[in-house]
Amino acid sequence: MISLYDILESSNGQLFGEPAAHLFTSFCFDPRHAGESQLFVALKTERGDTHQFMREAVDHGVTGILCTHPPDFDTEELSVILVRDTEAALMNWTRYMLHKVGTQVVCVAGTAGKSLAVESISRVLSSQYSVLRSTDNDLPGRLALPATLASLTPEHQFVVLELNVTRPGMMSEIVQVVQPDVVVLPSLGSSISDGFANIEEVVAENRLLLDRLSPTSLAVLNADDESSRALMGATRARALTFGVESFGADVIAYNVLNSVDKTGFDLRYGAERHVGRWIPWLGKHQIGAALAGLCVGLHYDISLDDGLRTLIDLPYMPGRMNPLNGLQNSLIIDDTHSGTPQSMLAALDWLLTIKAQQVTDVPQRIVFVMGDMDHLGGQVGQAHRTIGQHAAEVVDVLVTEGTEAALAGRAALDSGIHPRQVTMTYSIQDAVQAIRERYALSEHDIVLVTGGKTARMELIVSALLKDERDQIQLTRQDALSETAVLAQPSQLNWVSLDLDALATNVRGMKILIGDSVTLMAVVKADAYGHGAVAVARTALLNGAEYLAVSSVTEALELREAGLDAPILVLNYTPLSAIRQAIRQRLTITIYDLDMARTFDRAARELGERLSVHVKIDTGMGRLGVMPKDAMNLFRHILNLKSLDVEGVFTHFASADEDAEYTAFQLKTFKDLLKPLRASGFTFRYTHAANSAATLISKESHFNMVRVGLAMYGLVPSPTIPLPSEFKPVLSWKTVVAQVKTLPPNHPVGYGRTYYTQAEERIAILPVGFADGFRRAPNTWREVLVHGQRAAVVGRVSMEKTAINVTAIPGVSVGDEVILLGHQGSEHITAEAIAKQLGTSNYEVVTSILPRIPRH
Repeated sequence: MISLYDILESSNGQLFGEPAAHLFTSFCFDPRHAGESQLFVALKTERGDTHQFMREAVDHGVTGILCTHPPDFDTEELSVILVRDTEAALMNWTRYMLHKVGTQVVCVAGTAGKSLAVESISRVLSSQYSVLRSTDNDLPGRLALPATLASLTPEHQFVVLELNVTRPGMMSEIVQVVQPDVVVLPSLGSSISDGFANIEEVVAENRLLLDRLSPTSLAVLNADDESSRALMGATRARALTFGVESFGADVIAYNVLNSVDKTGFDLRYGAERHVGRWIPWLGKHQIGAALAGLCVGLHYDISLDDGLRTLIDLPYMPGRMNPLNGLQNSLIIDDTHSGTPQSMLAALDWLLTIKAQQVTDVPQRIVFVMGDMDHLGGQVGQAHRTIGQHAAEVVDVLVTEGTEAALAGRAALDSGIHPRQVTMTYSIQDAVQAIRERYALSEHDIVLVTGGKTARMELIVSALLKDERDQIQLTRQDALSETAVLAQPSQLNWVSLDLDALATNVRGMKILIGDSVTLMAVVKADAYGHGAVAVARTALLNGAEYLAVSSVTEALELREAGLDAPILVLNYTPLSAIRQAIRQRLTITIYDLDMARTFDRAARELGERLSVHVKIDTGMGRLGVMPKDAMNLFRHILNLKSLDVEGVFTHFASADEDAEYTAFQLKTFKDLLKPLRASGFTFRYTHAANSAATLISKESHFNMVRVGLAMYGLVPSPTIPLPSEFKPVLSWKTVVAQVKTLPPNHPVGYGRTYYTQAEERIAILPVGFADGFRRAPNTWREVLVHGQRAAVVGRVSMEKTAINVTAIPGVSVGDEVILLGHQGSEHITAEAIAKQLGTSNYEVVTSILPRIPRH
């Protein structure tokens, strides 16, 4: 329990009003997970301010608030503690409680294996002592310390703390609060988070913890880990080392035997030998964490026999090589808690040993499902490619989910795995669909699912479970995740893509047109600014069969990403690009006899045939052969044997607004098709309908439609709504960079085009016309902050914009701002912005510069 008076005394805090509660069960950092009798801690960091959520936390039942300024609502039934800095207050309370209770402190640090080591150490010590262990709640930085100690009582003889250090300097802050009696470094690894420049910085950070140990303390180090070995002489404390088949360590596991439900080994410590022991954790890489627990037990007079007996009862850890019963009695290995290059390579090594033990006459597949890994900094590309290369040597099926994970898929293909064995997806539901339908699981399959925390790969595990009651075993069930304001990307502004919405839109469009009509997904202009590769893959996985781009260059990007679906180049193709188009099996638009002859000659010289679609100009006035010249063009094309005339098409000029003219164009197109067919011409594909025509004119569908706008959840026109289940895919977001109060009649921005009418609170956003946020002749009129509309004021600068937040209380630096999308119940749509700017919704989304990160 947390005492109000311990908080006040340790933090030099002050009560605001009369206290209502004197004891609290735990700290709450996220109002979405708030509960009764909790103390809500309002944090103000460089990435956001959660004081704005105090009201929400109270509505969810908290009985106390720790904050820097009083709430602006009634606090009669609350205990409100005011401090200068809430995080500093928590650290002071942590130091105070550890000193007050006087418990022994075991700190587990490093880069990998920490949670497993915490579990092992806690289990071994609990055989003889009262132990409090770290709560597995994924809290950022130092916040996990007070979260754990909220349950500390005088009866606890040990507290085992997991230290998650994400940047240089953080360990220095921690050791000012925590005086360890034992330091355990399960692994320092070779992969580093993007908070560190190199492994040397990681080692130096952990050395600070060892420096705090006294001669009577204990350091437990991994002899298998090169970086850990380098620290063996860096402490004055007693040092015990552990290793797996690494002779020279103090505690050694050897003769390791892997199986699908446990891991066996023999153990040696000095003259002691323990043969045929096992733990219910999977993989050689998990043994080290168990050995760390034995080392700590030895220091506190717990024999290896007693410790090993305790380890037999270790539970499977959620999201850490946890075996679960999957669909069709397949075996799901859930390794989704926090996938890193180190853990993924170890998991693949485990799969390789299991594969080697297979009975040859029983069909069994190894399925590896991976999502993006987090916080790899400059190593992100190489790290994912390395996993893909290794996977190609081990697995029978590889399914990737996410942009970075697709690099692994591509690397696997480059390493020789058959394309049918690889599916690259960009949404959870597409990954699940691929596993369940394309690779239909059987009882002999082993499916290992892994990925970084933000990939949320546990959602895939959930969808593959045979018994949904097993969902309680998944990671992040009760986790206190960061609030949205503290979990934003580090960029100044960014685009969020909902590829699940895209998948839903594509499936909805396919249902609308029916199985007899081919869906061509238009992904030109980088998929209307959405990201061509991710959009194309998602569309193809959900019913699209053909892709359309503007240029050969755009098509090559898709080919280089491993997409082998047919691609139509809608625009002009220069002769210099035609050989590449032929080699990459692209379909080219033609509309001119000289062009057709030139392309035929190029194909003939390469000994190939070039697929083409002939475009008819039925009234658009752009590319295309005029109807009166079309028959002559087709007669001559008959003699061009290296051209495969796969299709014929036209383009509507105003299907979104002028039904009469669209009908005229459609009739013109049909009137041309009749004599062509009568002359013996046949076409695999005939197409005319864009999104608008697809939605309102079944007559224009023929046997193919070209869908762009609707696929992205963009409305073709005010008179042609989308089906209700269609949703916008793209949102554009930024953050508040500064908030200031300006006096009346104060100018804002270049040219002093805006003056404050009264005292006004102005927020500055780090986004401008260099990002695609238009300056002139018209600009965005408003954005969303805290779910409310805030007017844009003054001139938009190259990289800054001002908004008026006078009527929106609690706006702070780091708060999320919606430029395009929804927040709360409010929406800013591309259609509304287009109306303000005097343009179209597709110009709005394609004007967001490609350099803006897409997530």
